[in-house]
Amino acid sequence: MNKLKYLLLAFLALILLPNILLAQESQASNDSLFYARVLEILDERDTTTDNGVINKQQNIKLLLLSGPEKDKEVIYQGIDQFSVVSQGYYQVGDKVLVNKSQTEDGRDFYDITDYVRLNGLAYLFLFFVLLVIVIAKWKGLKALLSLFFSVLVIMKFMIPNILTGFNPFWVALIGALFILVFIIYFTEGLNKKSNLAVLSIVLVLISVGMLTVFFEAYLRLSGMSNEESMLLVGLTEQAINFRGLLLAGILLGTLGVLDDVVISQISAVEELKKANASFDFKHLYTSSINIGKSHLASMINTLFLAYAGAALPLLILFSLKTGQWLSPSLVVNNEMIATEILRTLVGSIGILLAVPISTYLAAKYFAKKS
Repeated sequence: MNKLKYLLLAFLALILLPNILLAQESQASNDSLFYARVLEILDERDTTTDNGVINKQQNIKLLLLSGPEKDKEVIYQGIDQFSVVSQGYYQVGDKVLVNKSQTEDGRDFYDITDYVRLNGLAYLFLFFVLLVIVIAKWKGLKALLSLFFSVLVIMKFMIPNILTGFNPFWVALIGALFILVFIIYFTEGLNKKSNLAVLSIVLVLISVGMLTVFFEAYLRLSGMSNEESMLLVGLTEQAINFRGLLLAGILLGTLGVLDDVVISQISAVEELKKANASFDFKHLYTSSINIGKSHLASMINTLFLAYAGAALPLLILFSLKTGQWLSPSLVVNNEMIATEILRTLVGSIGILLAVPISTYLAAKYFAKKS
């Protein structure tokens, strides 16, 4: 009966979420920004920038899909614009975001600001969900519901409390514990194995949190090195603690990889005990640690690649050879680069600590178990 209930919940999520994303196209974001469809390419030409990049400029007839002027046909004069670096290349049928403004003489001016990507994202998400359910079945369904709960905690608990002025680090720590407890007990059940996993991750999170606080202060990181943080300045009524926001991000990122490592180690100890009931604590711990060593290498590399992928533009700076101001040592010293290095190393340390801590606790318990 419980499985049927969860299945129905997941089915509703599959049906409703894509519809919610698609429904956004019919709603204007504000009085001057709305959706439109490309009806006709009136004219286009190639323009070459100073660095040799060729861009296409277009004059386009658009049909407005939202806002007070819905169903009105307007013209986008892309060829008359001076800046062509950020312009896209549009085709008939494309859905775009259009900004309406007025010229100095009072005429309406319509400018394409971006593509509408909600449809593609909805289809990709639907494919992801179906693939998870087909391959992982019941386990995959529970993982999807856990993912939904994690998003709910972040969007409905963490972000609102951060915006009201609470310290992001403590908000993230409490939110991470909520996510941790739900995911572990929901996917693994109410048992001793789950208790061991929760205890192990809590100990690792405390250690990672203390380490992050220390090195953030030691490295004099402000938390305002990236563009997104700068955009938040002045947008909220309450002042945001950007150093705490940096800590919160590192904490959440670390939690994302600890779950897999800890559960795998505890399961390894349990299976070894089942295979040979005579194994004592020493044998269980030693054998399980050997299993964890191979897991460690792949997980640390995975964590590095995840952060490297997100910070790839920053890593390109390492390849620049344009004088002493962009030498490797100065690039590493830059706060943006130092922040990404801190994320990677602290997350890796969390994984390293998770293996012996979870293995020790599990070996202690299963060694006593008959």
